Amino acid sequence: MDLVLISVIAVIAVAFIFDFTNGFHDAANSVATVVATRALPAKWAPIFSAVFNFLAYFVVGTAVANTIAKTVKSDYAGVAVVFAALFAAIAWNYITLRFGLPSSSSHAIIGGLVGAGIAAGGLAAISWESVQKAAIGIIASPAVAFSIAFLAMFLVRGLQRAFKLRDNSPVFKGLQLITSAAVSFGHGANDAQKTMGVIAALLLGAGYTTMAEDGSTVVVPEWVALSAYSAIAIGTLWGGWKIIETMGLKITLLHANSGAAANIGAATAMFGATALGMPISTTHAAATSIVGAGVGSGMGARWRVVGRMLIAWVVTIPAAATVAFIMLKLTLLPTVLAFLAVGLVVGAFTTWAIWAMIHTINAKDVEAEILPEVDLAKSTDAQPHLLPHGMPE
Repeated sequence: MDLVLISVIAVIAVAFIFDFTNGFHDAANSVATVVATRALPAKWAPIFSAVFNFLAYFVVGTAVANTIAKTVKSDYAGVAVVFAALFAAIAWNYITLRFGLPSSSSHAIIGGLVGAGIAAGGLAAISWESVQKAAIGIIASPAVAFSIAFLAMFLVRGLQRAFKLRDNSPVFKGLQLITSAAVSFGHGANDAQKTMGVIAALLLGAGYTTMAEDGSTVVVPEWVALSAYSAIAIGTLWGGWKIIETMGLKITLLHANSGAAANIGAATAMFGATALGMPISTTHAAATSIVGAGVGSGMGARWRVVGRMLIAWVVTIPAAATVAFIMLKLTLLPTVLAFLAVGLVVGAFTTWAIWAMIHTINAKDVEAEILPEVDLAKSTDAQPHLLPHGMPE
C-alpha cells in the first residue's frame, strides 16, 4: 500500500468524523421543536431524527455533493488541502457546540475548503462559481425559512379558529412529528452530501475517481454515499443537547402549533435548496424558522440570543478559512517540523474535544428545563411577552 493511498484513507476517516460532528451539531435542526413542546420524549428524539436522516440516502442524488466537490479545483484538491479544510470545520463545530451556538457546519466546511485552497494555490485555486452558489444560499435560505414559518403560523391559527384547537392540541403535536421527520430527511439529504462532496474532491485529486461523461459532475462512489449517510445518522443519535437547548428553549417560547409552523418553514427551505443543488445551512433554515414562528405566534424572540447566533453565522466562513489556511501552511513545513506541528495541534484539539463531549449536557438536563405545558389559547394568566426561563425579550 503506497503512502498516497494511506493518506487518502486517513483523510477519509477524518471526513467521516466531520460528518459525525455535523450530525450531532445539527441534530437540533430536527428535534429542538418536538423536544421543547414534549411532542416526543427527549431521549427518543435523536433516534427519530437519525432514522429519517439516513432514509434520504435511498431518495436523493448528488447535486449538492458536486457543488462542494468543485469548490477547490481538482489540480489543488490534494490530501493536505482536504485535511486542513476538514480540521477547520470539525474545530468550528466543537467550539460552537461548547457555547451552544447554532452555527453552520456547511459554511464551516466551505470556509475550510476556501482557506486551504487559497493557501495551496492562491485565489486561482478556488472555483468561485461554487462559492457563489453557497453564498446565495446563505442569504436566501434564512429569508425563505423565516417567511414561510411566519406565514405558516397564520395558517395554523386559522385551523385553530376553524376547529377550536388548543395551542398544544394533539393534532399539532402529530403535525410536528410529520414535519420534524421532513426536516430530518432534508437535513440528511443536504448535509450528508457535503461530506460526500469533500471525499469526492479528495478522490478526484488523488486519481481514485473521475468526472462523469458530461464533464461537469464528479462520480461519487456508492460506498461514499452510504458511509456519509451512516456517519451523519450516528452523529444525530449522539445528539447535540447544548444546541438543542438553545434552539428549542432560548430563542422563543414554542408550543405545538408554532413548532409545527417552524418545521414547515425549515423543511421547505431545505428541500428547495437540495433540489437546486445548493449547499445551504440547515441550521440557518431551522433557526430562522423558529424565529419566524415565534414572531408569527405573537411570542416574539429573545433577540440577544438571535444576535449571538447571527454573529456566529457571519464569523463562520472567515474563521474556518483562517484555521484551514494556517493548518495547510503547517503541512508545508519541512517534513519533521510538519509532523510535529500538525501532530501537536491535532493532539491538543482532540484532547479538548473529548473533554468537551464528556462535560456537556444531555437529554435529561434539557428535559428538566422545559416549562410546564401552558395552553395560551385557554390560559387567562399567560404572559406572552415572557420567554423561556421567565426572561423578557
